[in-house]
Amino acid sequence: MSLRTPHTRRQFLRTTRKLALTGAVFSIAPSVNAGLSLGSKNHLLALDHTHTNEKLSVVYRLGDQYVNSALTRLNRFLRDHYSGTVGIMDPALYDILNGIKVALRADIPYQIISGYRDPHTNERLRTTRGGGVAKKSLHMQGRALDIRMPGVPLAELRDAALSLKAGGVGYYPKSQFVHVDTGGVRSW
Repeated sequence: MSLRTPHTRRQFLRTTRKLALTGAVFSIAPSVNAGLSLGSKNHLLALDHTHTNEKLSVVYRLGDQYVNSALTRLNRFLRDHYSGTVGIMDPALYDILNGIKVALRADIPYQIISGYRDPHTNERLRTTRGGGVAKKSLHMQGRALDIRMPGVPLAELRDAALSLKAGGVGYYPKSQFVHVDTGGVRSW
């Protein structure tokens, strides 16, 4: 059974929240990390948020164990920057970011344009932006990020994300970002 089915995902998120309260570290389910053999024992992400001007550098995984305190920090960092609502992000997103970083051989911070989005924010953006915001956006489920890397051509960032075959990849050259998510493998 895949973690991407709604019932199992709900259970996963409940378990993640409980573990966050205990400061635990937990193992990655094999299906979540399939195809992302990343080589390093410690997985470091450096992020700059374009809307809050916050910066975060954190080891989110040690070997095959997610670091729960790091996941909690990442959830807060990737909160809805409009409302301040903190969601629970899918840790597989961080494996995608790490995989892209490895594929590009780039050791520079990601710029985060959008992380978690609460349903009210999503609806407001959907109805005021003239399209481009999905009604059932994976941002509302903590399963999507909009990113770029300074100095890395956007098309190269997109191609690196596509090479992972780890979820959805959207290419938005006019808005200068790439969307990555943990939904089905697809691109637009």
